[in-house]
Amino acid sequence: METPIEQAVAILRRNQLKITKQRQALLDYLVTYQDHYVAISAVDEHMRTLFAGMSHNTIYRNIKEFETLGLLELKAQANQTLVKYQCDFKHQHHHHFVCSNCGKVTELQACPLDEYEAQLPGCTITGHRIEIYGLCAACTAQQAINS
Repeated sequence: METPIEQAVAILRRNQLKITKQRQALLDYLVTYQDHYVAISAVDEHMRTLFAGMSHNTIYRNIKEFETLGLLELKAQANQTLVKYQCDFKHQHHHHFVCSNCGKVTELQACPLDEYEAQLPGCTITGHRIEIYGLCAACTAQQAINS
């Protein structure tokens, strides 16, 4: 079975993108964020620490390319953009439960879109994104102990 990095490298190669030191370092960093979102500004800071001459534009362009290829998931929150490594290459369409306390992201397989379509006769849905928020099991247990 391929590792997440090997899967990503294969996707980059299939799309004729070179595996540069910078892209490899970006993948190595982002793969640690499979179950949490990280601010793009933190990714930028990390990459510029490793490659002092690397421009912001290059970092953001690579992030956008990775998103387009399905390697990353982006979301806007408050006044920043967050990024997370794709958790499941086999199921590109999925939704998340996000812990409001620790930030852990859990992938959900079921999609309630059929329910919404039934409520919108004559409409054409062109996309959607569903995130459910609450406390994960570990945070719920910790909250019970602290109460």
